[in-house]
Amino acid sequence: MKTVQKEHPRLRWVTLNSSEVIVNTGVDIIEGLNQTPKTLPCRYFYDDRGSELFEQVCDLPEYYPTRTEQTILEAYAQDIAQLTAWCELVELGSGSSRKTRLLLDAYSQLDDHLHYYPIDVSEAILKTTAISLLRQYPMLRLWGLAGTYEQALTQLSHTGLERRMLIFLGSTLGNLDEGECDRFLDLIQQTLQPGEFLLLGIDLQKSIDLLEAAYNDAQGVTAAFNLNILNHLNHQFEGNFDLNQFTHLAFYNSVDHQIEMHLRSLKAQTAILQGLEYQVEFQAGETIRTEISRKFHLSSLTATLEQHALSPLHIWTDPQAWFALLLCQRQCTAHDCP
Repeated sequence: MKTVQKEHPRLRWVTLNSSEVIVNTGVDIIEGLNQTPKTLPCRYFYDDRGSELFEQVCDLPEYYPTRTEQTILEAYAQDIAQLTAWCELVELGSGSSRKTRLLLDAYSQLDDHLHYYPIDVSEAILKTTAISLLRQYPMLRLWGLAGTYEQALTQLSHTGLERRMLIFLGSTLGNLDEGECDRFLDLIQQTLQPGEFLLLGIDLQKSIDLLEAAYNDAQGVTAAFNLNILNHLNHQFEGNFDLNQFTHLAFYNSVDHQIEMHLRSLKAQTAILQGLEYQVEFQAGETIRTEISRKFHLSSLTATLEQHALSPLHIWTDPQAWFALLLCQRQCTAHDCP
């Protein structure tokens, strides 16, 4: 890993070495494509182009999660700030930080000396957002970290405030299956000290028509976002995936209560990733699952959080109960507080 001190006096930057990223992540591609059915980790959506496309997805009329969560934050950001008091804000998957600005506005009412630690795999969008935030908030101190959630959480160090709040919005938790979710919440539990906070946004169960429309927009932006994962692999690992020979597929899996996004091969074909010395065969009609997006019941999720010493202090929802925002506090365990 390398650390770069930028010229701006209120910005500190940490970037994981690119060769380290390739070594650490190339194995998961091969493992996924060797499975039946084939899968790819959804982290590969987010090269610079993928991050741009996802920002466009968030503005689509069919894609309710972003605007619904933003509406909740607009109504309750000040309540969140009052409940936690002044603290360091650490955001996983920060992107453009569009919703987090509502929190920064609320916390600036408590103290205009803000401490924010945005984390994202896309270094380009992270840098662009950092400069924008520093202009908007004259007293903001910002520590940016370009890397995966797992890498970032092991690298965090306190910026000087007594406690922190981890922010994980957009129902990104739903991209993890149950086993991955448990491991992730274990990591959150280890990262937070007793008394610190987790602000978690989750998508709730709703009609299948509404869910499927959100991932099959009329403009085809979600399809372009999905296909871009192959373009990312081509660039990063010297691949030859032909994007014209795959098509976007998204549907609700009612057994596992999740939206699934796939790429379907339009013909029998072979793709090569020279950078990984790997070749993969596809049958006509065969798919690669690129993402799951689980939809939650509040009762079962809160029970899971409690198992990880994360106690929900307050839950806010929109009037339709489509989405929920949970403010959780890390509790003492026998290990932490003997």
